[in-house]
Amino acid sequence: MSQRAVRLWYVVHKWTSLVCTGFLLMLCVTGLPLIFHDEIEHLIGEEQVLAAAPANAPLLSLDTLLDRALASRPGDVGLFMSFDEDRPVVNITTGPRPDAGVEQMTIRSYDRRTGAQVGVINDDGVMAFLLKLHTDMFLGLPGMLFLGAMGLLFFVAILSGMVLYAPFMRKLPFGTLRVRRSRRLKWIDIHNLIGIVAVAWMSVVGLTGVINTLADPITAMWQDGQLAEMTAGYRDETAPPPTALGSINRAVETAVAAAPGTRPQFVAFPGGNFSSAHHYAVFLQGATPITKRLLTPALIDAQSGALTDMRPMPWYAYALFLSQPLHFGDYGGLPLKLLWAVLTLLTIVVLGSGLYLWIGRRTTPLTARVREVETGGRLVPAE
Repeated sequence: MSQRAVRLWYVVHKWTSLVCTGFLLMLCVTGLPLIFHDEIEHLIGEEQVLAAAPANAPLLSLDTLLDRALASRPGDVGLFMSFDEDRPVVNITTGPRPDAGVEQMTIRSYDRRTGAQVGVINDDGVMAFLLKLHTDMFLGLPGMLFLGAMGLLFFVAILSGMVLYAPFMRKLPFGTLRVRRSRRLKWIDIHNLIGIVAVAWMSVVGLTGVINTLADPITAMWQDGQLAEMTAGYRDETAPPPTALGSINRAVETAVAAAPGTRPQFVAFPGGNFSSAHHYAVFLQGATPITKRLLTPALIDAQSGALTDMRPMPWYAYALFLSQPLHFGDYGGLPLKLLWAVLTLLTIVVLGSGLYLWIGRRTTPLTARVREVETGGRLVPAE
Protein backbone atom coordinates (compact mmCIF):
# COMPACT_ATOMS: atom_id res chain seq x y z
CA MET A 1 0.00 0.00 0.00
CA SER A 2 1.37 3.41 -0.94
CA GLN A 3 2.11 6.06 1.65
CA ARG A 4 -0.64 8.22 0.17
CA ALA A 5 -3.19 5.42 0.57
CA VAL A 6 -2.11 4.80 4.17
CA ARG A 7 -2.41 8.52 4.85
CA LEU A 8 -5.95 8.59 3.42
CA TRP A 9 -7.11 5.55 5.37
CA TYR A 10 -5.51 6.90 8.54
CA VAL A 11 -7.46 10.15 8.24
CA VAL A 12 -10.71 8.27 7.52
CA HIS A 13 -10.18 5.98 10.51
CA LYS A 14 -9.29 8.86 12.80
CA TRP A 15 -12.25 11.10 12.07
CA THR A 16 -14.96 8.46 11.71
CA SER A 17 -13.82 7.01 15.03
CA LEU A 18 -13.72 10.37 16.81
CA VAL A 19 -17.19 11.41 15.64
CA CYS A 20 -18.95 8.20 16.67
CA THR A 21 -16.97 6.95 19.70
CA GLY A 22 -18.88 8.83 22.39
CA PHE A 23 -22.25 7.66 21.07
CA LEU A 24 -21.00 4.10 20.57
CA LEU A 25 -19.78 4.00 24.16
CA MET A 26 -23.27 5.08 25.28
CA LEU A 27 -24.85 2.36 23.13
CA CYS A 28 -22.52 -0.30 24.54
CA VAL A 29 -23.10 0.74 28.16
CA THR A 30 -26.89 0.83 27.75
CA GLY A 31 -26.96 -2.27 25.54
CA LEU A 32 -25.11 -4.42 28.06
CA PRO A 33 -28.00 -4.66 30.58
CA LEU A 34 -30.53 -4.86 27.74
CA ILE A 35 -28.95 -8.15 26.68
CA PHE A 36 -30.14 -9.58 29.99
CA HIS A 37 -33.47 -7.74 30.17
CA ASP A 38 -35.46 -10.93 30.78
CA GLU A 39 -33.20 -12.04 33.61
CA ILE A 40 -33.12 -8.56 35.16
CA GLU A 41 -36.91 -8.19 35.02
CA HIS A 42 -37.28 -11.60 36.66
CA LEU A 43 -34.71 -10.70 39.33
CA ILE A 44 -36.39 -7.43 40.29
CA GLY A 45 -39.81 -9.04 40.34
CA GLU A 46 -41.38 -7.37 37.30
CA GLU A 47 -42.16 -10.77 35.80
CA GLN A 48 -44.68 -12.62 37.97
CA VAL A 49 -44.70 -16.39 38.31
CA LEU A 50 -47.78 -18.06 36.85
CA ALA A 51 -50.13 -19.86 39.20
CA ALA A 52 -50.13 -23.66 39.06
CA ALA A 53 -52.59 -25.12 36.57
CA PRO A 54 -53.01 -28.45 34.77
CA ALA A 55 -50.77 -28.82 31.74
CA ASN A 56 -53.79 -29.48 29.51
CA ALA A 57 -55.94 -26.69 30.94
CA PRO A 58 -58.09 -25.07 28.23
CA LEU A 59 -57.24 -21.55 27.17
CA LEU A 60 -59.70 -18.73 27.68
CA SER A 61 -61.06 -16.85 24.69
CA LEU A 62 -58.99 -13.88 23.62
CA ASP A 63 -62.19 -11.85 23.58
CA THR A 64 -62.69 -12.55 27.30
CA LEU A 65 -59.16 -11.42 28.10
CA LEU A 66 -59.54 -8.33 25.93
CA ASP A 67 -62.72 -7.41 27.78
CA ARG A 68 -60.85 -7.67 31.09
CA ALA A 69 -58.06 -5.43 29.85
CA LEU A 70 -60.54 -2.83 28.58
CA ALA A 71 -62.55 -2.98 31.80
CA SER A 72 -59.41 -1.99 33.72
CA ARG A 73 -58.94 1.02 31.43
CA PRO A 74 -62.37 2.64 30.81
CA GLY A 75 -62.42 4.57 27.55
CA ASP A 76 -59.51 2.68 26.03
CA VAL A 77 -59.59 0.57 22.86
CA GLY A 78 -57.54 -2.45 21.89
CA LEU A 79 -54.33 -1.74 20.00
CA PHE A 80 -52.15 -4.86 20.00
CA MET A 81 -51.88 -8.41 21.30
CA SER A 82 -48.68 -10.40 21.57
CA PHE A 83 -48.09 -13.95 22.76
CA ASP A 84 -45.27 -15.29 24.92
CA GLU A 85 -43.43 -18.16 23.28
CA ASP A 86 -42.60 -20.07 26.46
CA ARG A 87 -45.64 -19.29 28.63
CA PRO A 88 -49.43 -19.33 28.08
CA VAL A 89 -49.51 -15.56 28.43
CA VAL A 90 -51.07 -12.90 26.21
CA ASN A 91 -49.96 -9.27 26.42
CA ILE A 92 -52.70 -6.77 25.59
CA THR A 93 -51.95 -3.16 24.70
CA THR A 94 -54.70 -0.56 25.00
CA GLY A 95 -54.88 3.18 24.39
CA PRO A 96 -57.36 6.04 24.21
CA ARG A 97 -57.65 5.80 20.39
CA PRO A 98 -56.50 3.47 17.58
CA ASP A 99 -53.54 5.69 16.62
CA ALA A 100 -52.42 6.42 20.20
CA GLY A 101 -48.73 7.14 20.77
CA VAL A 102 -46.42 4.91 22.80
CA GLU A 103 -46.59 7.23 25.81
CA GLN A 104 -50.38 6.74 25.96
CA MET A 105 -50.34 2.95 25.81
CA THR A 106 -50.93 0.55 28.68
CA ILE A 107 -49.77 -3.07 28.46
CA ARG A 108 -51.22 -5.81 30.67
CA SER A 109 -50.36 -9.51 30.68
CA TYR A 110 -52.85 -12.31 31.38
CA ASP A 111 -52.56 -16.03 32.04
CA ARG A 112 -54.58 -17.60 29.22
CA ARG A 113 -55.52 -20.59 31.40
CA THR A 114 -56.88 -18.76 34.44
CA GLY A 115 -57.46 -15.22 33.18
CA ALA A 116 -55.39 -13.86 36.07
CA GLN A 117 -53.41 -10.71 35.42
CA VAL A 118 -49.70 -11.51 35.68
CA GLY A 119 -48.15 -8.12 35.22
CA VAL A 120 -48.29 -4.58 33.92
CA ILE A 121 -45.32 -3.52 31.82
CA ASN A 122 -43.75 -0.51 33.47
CA ASP A 123 -42.64 2.11 30.98
CA ASP A 124 -41.12 4.21 33.77
CA GLY A 125 -38.63 1.66 35.05
CA VAL A 126 -34.87 1.57 34.65
CA MET A 127 -34.96 -0.96 31.79
CA ALA A 128 -37.49 1.13 29.87
CA PHE A 129 -35.29 4.20 30.37
CA LEU A 130 -32.21 2.35 29.09
CA LEU A 131 -34.11 1.00 26.07
CA LYS A 132 -35.36 4.46 25.13
CA LEU A 133 -31.88 5.95 25.52
CA HIS A 134 -30.40 3.12 23.48
CA THR A 135 -32.88 3.33 20.62
CA ASP A 136 -33.48 7.05 20.07
CA MET A 137 -32.02 9.08 23.00
CA PHE A 138 -35.60 10.27 23.75
CA LEU A 139 -35.66 12.13 20.41
CA GLY A 140 -37.99 9.86 18.45
CA LEU A 141 -37.31 9.21 14.77
CA PRO A 142 -34.63 11.95 14.45
CA GLY A 143 -32.74 10.33 17.33
CA MET A 144 -33.03 6.88 15.73
CA LEU A 145 -31.75 8.14 12.39
CA PHE A 146 -28.89 10.00 14.07
CA LEU A 147 -27.79 6.85 15.88
CA GLY A 148 -28.09 5.00 12.58
CA ALA A 149 -25.67 7.51 11.05
CA MET A 150 -23.29 6.91 13.98
CA GLY A 151 -23.56 3.19 13.28
CA LEU A 152 -22.54 3.74 9.67
CA LEU A 153 -19.54 5.80 10.77
CA PHE A 154 -18.64 3.00 13.18
CA PHE A 155 -18.67 0.50 10.32
CA VAL A 156 -16.45 2.79 8.21
CA ALA A 157 -14.09 3.09 11.18
CA ILE A 158 -13.99 -0.71 11.44
CA LEU A 159 -13.34 -1.07 7.72
CA SER A 160 -10.56 1.53 7.70
CA GLY A 161 -9.05 -0.05 10.81
CA MET A 162 -8.91 -3.41 9.02
CA VAL A 163 -7.18 -1.79 6.04
CA LEU A 164 -4.57 -0.19 8.32
CA TYR A 165 -4.05 -3.35 10.37
CA ALA A 166 -2.19 -5.22 7.61
CA PRO A 167 0.65 -2.72 7.10
CA PHE A 168 0.85 -1.98 10.83
CA MET A 169 1.31 -5.66 11.76
CA ARG A 170 3.43 -6.59 8.74
CA LYS A 171 6.64 -6.67 10.81
CA LEU A 172 5.07 -8.02 14.00
CA PRO A 173 3.76 -11.52 14.85
CA PHE A 174 -0.02 -11.71 15.19
CA GLY A 175 -1.15 -11.04 18.76
CA THR A 176 2.00 -9.16 19.77
CA LEU A 177 1.56 -7.06 22.92
CA ARG A 178 4.61 -4.91 23.60
CA VAL A 179 3.89 -4.50 27.30
CA ARG A 180 7.52 -3.74 28.18
CA ARG A 181 7.74 -0.81 25.80
CA SER A 182 5.92 2.48 26.15
CA ARG A 183 2.41 2.72 27.57
CA ARG A 184 1.21 4.07 24.24
CA LEU A 185 2.62 1.10 22.33
CA LYS A 186 0.95 -1.29 24.75
CA TRP A 187 -2.45 0.31 24.23
CA ILE A 188 -1.97 0.48 20.45
CA ASP A 189 -1.38 -3.28 20.44
CA ILE A 190 -4.34 -3.95 22.74
CA HIS A 191 -6.58 -1.73 20.60
CA ASN A 192 -5.50 -3.46 17.40
CA LEU A 193 -5.62 -7.02 18.72
CA ILE A 194 -9.08 -6.80 20.30
CA GLY A 195 -10.37 -4.87 17.32
CA ILE A 196 -9.26 -7.47 14.76
CA VAL A 197 -10.45 -10.40 16.93
CA ALA A 198 -13.93 -8.90 17.39
CA VAL A 199 -14.17 -7.27 13.96
CA ALA A 200 -16.83 -9.65 12.59
CA TRP A 201 -19.06 -9.29 15.64
CA MET A 202 -18.69 -5.51 15.78
CA SER A 203 -19.54 -5.26 12.07
CA VAL A 204 -22.66 -7.43 12.44
CA VAL A 205 -23.93 -5.63 15.54
CA GLY A 206 -23.15 -2.23 14.04
CA LEU A 207 -24.93 -2.89 10.75
CA THR A 208 -27.94 -4.59 12.37
CA GLY A 209 -28.18 -1.60 14.69
CA VAL A 210 -28.33 0.67 11.64
CA ILE A 211 -31.14 -1.45 10.16
CA ASN A 212 -33.04 -1.32 13.46
CA THR A 213 -32.99 2.47 13.40
CA LEU A 214 -34.91 2.30 10.11
CA ALA A 215 -37.88 0.47 11.67
CA ASP A 216 -40.29 3.39 11.23
CA PRO A 217 -39.36 4.09 7.57
CA ILE A 218 -39.51 0.36 6.81
CA THR A 219 -42.98 0.14 8.37
CA ALA A 220 -44.09 3.15 6.30
CA MET A 221 -42.75 1.53 3.12
CA TRP A 222 -44.71 -1.64 3.88
CA GLN A 223 -47.87 0.35 4.59
CA ASP A 224 -47.60 2.38 1.39
CA GLY A 225 -46.67 -0.64 -0.72
CA GLN A 226 -47.74 -4.17 0.16
CA LEU A 227 -50.37 -3.30 2.79
CA ALA A 228 -52.03 -0.83 0.41
CA GLU A 229 -52.17 -3.52 -2.28
CA MET A 230 -53.67 -6.06 0.11
CA THR A 231 -56.43 -3.69 1.24
CA ALA A 232 -57.11 -1.93 -2.08
CA GLY A 233 -60.69 -3.24 -2.13
CA TYR A 234 -61.50 -1.40 1.12
CA ARG A 235 -60.12 1.96 0.02
CA ASP A 236 -63.52 3.62 -0.41
CA GLU A 237 -65.26 2.01 2.58
CA THR A 238 -65.89 3.73 5.89
CA ALA A 239 -63.75 2.41 8.71
CA PRO A 240 -65.78 0.68 11.46
CA PRO A 241 -65.70 2.23 14.94
CA PRO A 242 -63.89 0.23 17.65
CA THR A 243 -67.24 -0.77 19.17
CA ALA A 244 -68.28 -2.49 15.91
CA LEU A 245 -65.26 -4.80 15.63
CA GLY A 246 -65.78 -8.53 15.47
CA SER A 247 -64.23 -11.32 17.53
CA ILE A 248 -60.45 -11.13 17.91
CA ASN A 249 -60.42 -14.81 18.85
CA ARG A 250 -62.13 -15.75 15.58
CA ALA A 251 -59.72 -13.57 13.61
CA VAL A 252 -56.71 -15.37 15.09
CA GLU A 253 -58.24 -18.81 14.49
CA THR A 254 -59.00 -17.92 10.86
CA ALA A 255 -55.42 -16.77 10.29
CA VAL A 256 -53.87 -19.89 11.84
CA ALA A 257 -56.21 -22.15 9.84
CA ALA A 258 -54.99 -20.50 6.63
CA ALA A 259 -51.35 -21.32 7.46
CA PRO A 260 -51.11 -24.73 9.19
CA GLY A 261 -48.00 -25.20 11.31
CA THR A 262 -47.80 -21.55 12.35
CA ARG A 263 -48.71 -19.76 15.57
CA PRO A 264 -49.75 -16.17 16.24
CA GLN A 265 -46.96 -13.95 17.47
CA PHE A 266 -48.56 -10.53 17.25
CA VAL A 267 -51.93 -9.00 16.40
CA ALA A 268 -52.46 -5.38 15.34
CA PHE A 269 -55.94 -3.93 15.70
CA PRO A 270 -57.58 -1.75 13.01
CA GLY A 271 -56.33 1.80 12.72
CA GLY A 272 -52.75 1.28 13.91
CA ASN A 273 -49.41 1.39 12.12
CA PHE A 274 -49.30 -2.35 11.43
CA SER A 275 -52.81 -2.84 10.06
CA SER A 276 -55.41 -1.04 7.99
CA ALA A 277 -58.50 0.77 9.23
CA HIS A 278 -60.62 -2.29 8.32
CA HIS A 279 -58.52 -5.28 9.42
CA TYR A 280 -56.99 -7.25 12.20
CA ALA A 281 -53.42 -7.96 11.09
CA VAL A 282 -52.42 -11.32 12.55
CA PHE A 283 -48.66 -11.85 12.25
CA LEU A 284 -47.82 -15.56 12.13
CA GLN A 285 -44.49 -17.21 12.90
CA GLY A 286 -43.10 -20.62 11.99
CA ALA A 287 -41.73 -23.34 14.24
CA THR A 288 -38.03 -23.31 13.31
CA PRO A 289 -35.42 -20.86 14.68
CA ILE A 290 -35.37 -19.08 11.31
CA THR A 291 -39.06 -19.11 10.34
CA LYS A 292 -40.13 -17.94 13.78
CA ARG A 293 -38.38 -14.64 12.98
CA LEU A 294 -39.88 -14.20 9.51
CA LEU A 295 -43.42 -13.03 10.23
CA THR A 296 -46.25 -13.42 7.73
CA PRO A 297 -49.27 -11.09 8.08
CA ALA A 298 -52.79 -12.34 7.54
CA LEU A 299 -55.37 -9.59 7.13
CA ILE A 300 -58.75 -10.49 8.63
CA ASP A 301 -61.81 -8.34 7.96
CA ALA A 302 -62.47 -6.78 11.36
CA GLN A 303 -66.27 -7.03 10.98
CA SER A 304 -66.96 -10.20 9.01
CA GLY A 305 -63.97 -12.20 10.27
CA ALA A 306 -63.11 -13.38 6.73
CA LEU A 307 -59.56 -13.70 5.45
CA THR A 308 -58.81 -10.83 3.05
CA ASP A 309 -55.23 -11.64 2.10
CA MET A 310 -52.04 -13.28 3.37
CA ARG A 311 -48.61 -13.04 1.77
CA PRO A 312 -44.93 -12.99 2.86
CA MET A 313 -43.58 -9.59 3.74
CA PRO A 314 -41.04 -7.89 1.42
CA TRP A 315 -37.29 -8.41 1.74
CA TYR A 316 -36.66 -5.13 3.57
CA ALA A 317 -39.09 -6.15 6.33
CA TYR A 318 -37.36 -9.52 6.65
CA ALA A 319 -34.03 -7.70 6.95
CA LEU A 320 -35.48 -5.81 9.91
CA PHE A 321 -36.91 -8.97 11.52
CA LEU A 322 -33.56 -10.78 11.28
CA SER A 323 -31.49 -7.81 12.43
CA GLN A 324 -33.28 -7.49 15.76
CA PRO A 325 -32.24 -10.82 17.34
CA LEU A 326 -28.76 -10.58 15.79
CA HIS A 327 -28.29 -7.16 17.36
CA PHE A 328 -29.25 -8.12 20.92
CA GLY A 329 -28.20 -11.78 20.87
CA ASP A 330 -31.40 -12.84 22.63
CA TYR A 331 -32.22 -15.86 20.45
CA GLY A 332 -29.79 -18.48 21.79
CA GLY A 333 -30.41 -18.54 25.52
CA LEU A 334 -28.07 -17.51 28.33
CA PRO A 335 -24.81 -18.84 26.76
CA LEU A 336 -25.24 -16.61 23.71
CA LYS A 337 -26.19 -13.66 25.89
CA LEU A 338 -22.98 -14.14 27.90
CA LEU A 339 -20.97 -14.22 24.67
CA TRP A 340 -22.67 -11.01 23.51
CA ALA A 341 -21.87 -9.41 26.88
CA VAL A 342 -18.18 -10.36 26.67
CA LEU A 343 -17.92 -9.02 23.13
CA THR A 344 -19.67 -5.81 24.21
CA LEU A 345 -17.11 -5.34 26.98
CA LEU A 346 -14.31 -5.92 24.48
CA THR A 347 -15.86 -3.30 22.20
CA ILE A 348 -15.88 -0.85 25.10
CA VAL A 349 -12.15 -1.51 25.53
CA VAL A 350 -11.56 -0.88 21.81
CA LEU A 351 -13.51 2.37 21.89
CA GLY A 352 -11.99 3.51 25.16
CA SER A 353 -8.44 2.71 24.11
CA GLY A 354 -8.92 4.53 20.82
CA LEU A 355 -10.14 7.58 22.70
CA TYR A 356 -7.19 7.34 25.10
CA LEU A 357 -4.71 7.12 22.24
CA TRP A 358 -6.19 10.21 20.62
CA ILE A 359 -6.32 12.26 23.83
CA GLY A 360 -2.75 11.29 24.71
CA ARG A 361 -1.41 11.89 21.23
CA ARG A 362 1.72 13.91 20.69
CA THR A 363 1.89 16.85 18.34
CA THR A 364 3.46 14.63 15.73
CA PRO A 365 3.06 15.44 12.00
CA LEU A 366 0.70 13.23 10.01
CA THR A 367 3.64 11.90 8.00
CA ALA A 368 5.15 10.47 11.18
CA ARG A 369 1.83 8.86 12.05
CA VAL A 370 1.74 7.21 8.64
CA ARG A 371 5.28 5.90 9.22
CA GLU A 372 4.06 4.61 12.60
CA VAL A 373 1.46 2.50 10.78
CA GLU A 374 3.95 1.31 8.17
CA THR A 375 6.53 0.24 10.75
CA GLY A 376 4.24 -1.27 13.35
CA GLY A 377 4.73 1.59 15.78
CA ARG A 378 8.49 1.28 15.91
CA LEU A 379 9.01 5.02 15.47
CA VAL A 380 7.10 5.88 18.62
CA PRO A 381 9.63 6.74 21.33
CA ALA A 382 9.37 5.15 24.76
CA GLU A 383 7.49 7.01 27.49
